[in-house]
Amino acid sequence: MVRSQGANTDTLKILGLMISNGLIAFSGALISQDNGYADISMGIGTIVIGLASVIIGEVLFENLTIAKRLMCVVLGSTIYRMIIALVLNLGMAPTDLKLISALLLAVILSSPLLKGVLQKSVGKRGLLK
Repeated sequence: MVRSQGANTDTLKILGLMISNGLIAFSGALISQDNGYADISMGIGTIVIGLASVIIGEVLFENLTIAKRLMCVVLGSTIYRMIIALVLNLGMAPTDLKLISALLLAVILSSPLLKGVLQKSVGKRGLLK
């Protein structure tokens, strides 16, 4: 739509990336100012949680409108946090959270493939119509 108004879409993409990266840098500066220090691994957990919530929300719930998709991302974040809390309550060491997160995301990412294989194998047996 913007292209039909005569605007250069490539320039607008670059401008949007510049603004978003500037806001991210500003928020990182505020966090390090509040903490009194900056560490290279400060935001890694936040990135993993964000990606996990988007992946869980997108994989488990397909073909949705934007509003429902946003709700699924929030639901995916809640599911991810509940699984991590359950694992910690079961007595696993907090240092193993990266392994558990990786395994959880691998299972979630492979679930559409597994669902398709299961439907084909059950469909061949005549159990599903």
